[in-house]
Parts: sequence; structure tokens; C-alpha cells
Amino acid sequence: MNIDANKRWLALYVLCLGDVLIVLDSTIVNVALPSIQADLGFSDATLAWVVNAYLLTFGGFLLLGGRLGDLFGHRRLFLLGTGLFTLASLAYGLSTTQELLIAARAVQGLGAAVVSAVALSLMMALFTDAGDRAKAMGIFGFVASGGGSIGVLLGGVLTDVLNWHWIFLVNVPVGALVVALTLKLVPAPPGFGSARRLDVGGAVTITLALMLAVYAIVNGNQEGWASTQTLGVLGAAVVLLAIFLGLESRVHSPLMPFGLFRSRNLVVSNIVGILWAAAMFAWFFMSALYLQLVLGYSPLQVGLAFLPGNLIMGVLSVGLSAKLVMRFGYRPPLFTGLMLAAVGLLLFARAPVDGTFLVDVLPSMILLGLGAGMAFNPVLLAAMSDVEPSEAGLASGVVNTAFMMGGALGLAVLASLAAARTHGDSLSALTTGYHAAFLVGALFAAAAAVIGGTLLRAGAYADAGHEGEEAMGAPAAAESS
Repeated sequence: MNIDANKRWLALYVLCLGDVLIVLDSTIVNVALPSIQADLGFSDATLAWVVNAYLLTFGGFLLLGGRLGDLFGHRRLFLLGTGLFTLASLAYGLSTTQELLIAARAVQGLGAAVVSAVALSLMMALFTDAGDRAKAMGIFGFVASGGGSIGVLLGGVLTDVLNWHWIFLVNVPVGALVVALTLKLVPAPPGFGSARRLDVGGAVTITLALMLAVYAIVNGNQEGWASTQTLGVLGAAVVLLAIFLGLESRVHSPLMPFGLFRSRNLVVSNIVGILWAAAMFAWFFMSALYLQLVLGYSPLQVGLAFLPGNLIMGVLSVGLSAKLVMRFGYRPPLFTGLMLAAVGLLLFARAPVDGTFLVDVLPSMILLGLGAGMAFNPVLLAAMSDVEPSEAGLASGVVNTAFMMGGALGLAVLASLAAARTHGDSLSALTTGYHAAFLVGALFAAAAAVIGGTLLRAGAYADAGHEGEEAMGAPAAAESS
């Protein structure tokens, strides 16, 4: 993609700004849920739909959003998704009824799915040089991984200082700015729609299958994992997935070409992503519950407690992570980062009822920030390393779906485990439950480290580092001769 170097980096920041809107929104709403419930009269059961409506459409449309980007242009879909998300945020912020709010959340999820699915592929198209791509992926990875915990801080500030409406109304000017800057700075790589048709049958079946799977997972703890409803919904999702696979093996232009999964790095990265997302949810949600319910932190204090880890993550992602990938390839930094995160979660698994920030919270946050800052860059780069441009949007959608499903399933498992291990209402009982969840989260991170560290192909990035050194020495050799 021919574009001035400075403009290329400006375009990356625009894509990151669009993506951070989505990432922030996934956690910022959690802080405001009590205020929304009190203001609009939600019951506990109906309040869950403020979260579920978003998760259903977000998880359901990731694959389709990525494929539509491949067919009709990634920038066009990025603009469409950002516009939908922004308009839905306006409707959400102005909502005075439960029905309007839930409907707006569903549209938000749809817009978020499209943006998330195509932003990564746009970034890959902007940066073709190995070194620049590694640096860009580090910045993009920090936004994707660190934005969630920053959302807790912003949610606390906006809810305390203003009211819950503003956590969504603030999206409107930012979203409008992203649309304007995208039109000015982000070039439009061609789509492939002229050569292919949309696989409607595949689109409908996989979208419904994913939505049903998400619904079953997020309601599993409430309804019971062995309940008729949970098993029935999961069964329907499996049937639809089987129909989807059957259709894809027969149609001329499938929504998901099975050849995509011949890439070992894509398959391994998605397995790592599922496990890593589950571990990250142990960090974001279980530690936030420990800080609030056991140590008595306010929402604002919880956000500030995450700040050291986020700052470390940002420094590593923007600078050192790219150098590590260029020097060592994917596997060593991925393994090291995920093992550091596992140790951070293990430290949380021993945090006491009367814990202090400096002794029992800060060391874990530092290790988790170090781990995430090192690991996200190589896992995202590896996932997209062998993908053809015509399938970049779909591959991005697959990666995002793996992270989303891993996070949802991980949270359900960890919350269920914590509840099962909590005997009584005392702080000690709560802490025992959280310890079990942190321990399993650490096992998820360690498993991801071992799988990624042993099964990923070393990739071109390690080679690129050596090639760069050789290229630098070539002119000197020529001059001496």
C-alpha cells in the first residue's frame, strides 16, 4: 500500500483510537451497572441483558464482519462499524427506558464486532516491513490488551464525577473524529467482492451458532451448566456449527475456506489466545472483585490499582516488545511473557484478607503488565504471519473470536469455580474462592506459554533480524572491495 511513512503512522493511531473505543466499552459499562439499575429500574435478571445483548452481537458477528471486509473493503467496513457504534452510543447515553438501552447495546456490539474484525487487517496492510509491522503491532496490542483495565478507571471517574450517561456520550465526539480521520488518513485497500460472492448460508449459520454459544456460556452459571436450557442452547449451537461445516465443504466461495487453517501459526495462536484470554479475565475481573469486595476499594481506587500494570504494558508494547520479536522471533518472548503473567496470578492466589497494595497487589500487577506487554505482540504477529491479503479480515475475525470466546468461557469457569469454593459470606470465604480462580487462571497462562513456546513456527521475524544485520554489513563489504 503506497502511503507516506508519517501518514502511515498517523493512520495507525486512528485505527488504535477506533479500537480503543471498543475495548474500553467492554469494561467501562461494568462500573456503571449499579447506577443504571437504580436509574432505570432493572431487576437483577434484566440487568444482565445490558451486558449480554452486547456480547451476543459482538461474538456472533466477528467472523462475518471480517469476511465482509475482505469482500467489500476493510476501510469501508471500519467506517460502517465505527458509525454504527457511535450512533448506538448516542442512543445508549440518551436512553430513558430499558428497551431502548438494551437495543442500543445490541447495535453497539454489532458495530464493535465489525471494527475489531477489520482494524487488525487494515494495520497489517499499512505495514509490510517486518520491523515496522512489529512496532505497529506492539502499539496495537497494547490498545487491545490494556484498554480494558483503563476502562475501569475511566468508568469510575465519569460515573462518580458526572453520571452513567456520560460513559457512552463521550464516545460520540471520539467516534465522529475517528470517522473523519479515517476518511483523510487511512487508505482503502481493495476488496475482493468482484471475484467472490458472500456465502449467505454460511454467514447465517455461523453467526447464529456463535450467538447461541455465547448465550449459553454467559448464562451458564446462572441457569446451571447441566440445566436443560444450557445444554439445549449448546446443542443447538453444535448443530448449527455442523450445518455450517457441511455448507462450507460444498459452496464455491465459502465464508471460511478450510485452507486458512493449514497455517500452523494461525491455529496455534488461536489456541494460545483462548487460554490467554481466560487468564486475562482472571486478572481483570477476579482481581477487581478481590480489591472491591475483600479490600474495600472504590471503583476509582480499583482503576488506579491497575495503572502500574498498564503503564508497564504500554512501555513494553510500544518499545521493547518489537525488538524482542525482531531479535528472537515469536516463541521466546511469548513464552517468557505468559510465564511472567502466570507467576503474577499465582501471587494473587496467596493474597490475604487483610492484604496491602504494596505487598499483595503491586507485585502481581507489575508481573502481569510485563507479561502482557511481552506476549501480545508475538501472538498477534504469529496469527497473521502466513495469511493472504484476501483472507486477512477473516483471519482477524477468527483471532478476535478466539480471544472473545476464551474470555467468556474463562470468566464463566473462573466465576463458577470461585463460587463453588466460597463457603459462607465472610471475607475469608470470598478470598478462598478467589484464590482458586487465580490458581486456575495461572494454569491457563502457563499452558498457553508451553503451547506457544513449543508449537509456533519461529517465523520470519527472527530471520528478518539477521537479514537486517547482514544488509547493514553488505555496503561496507562492497566498499572494501
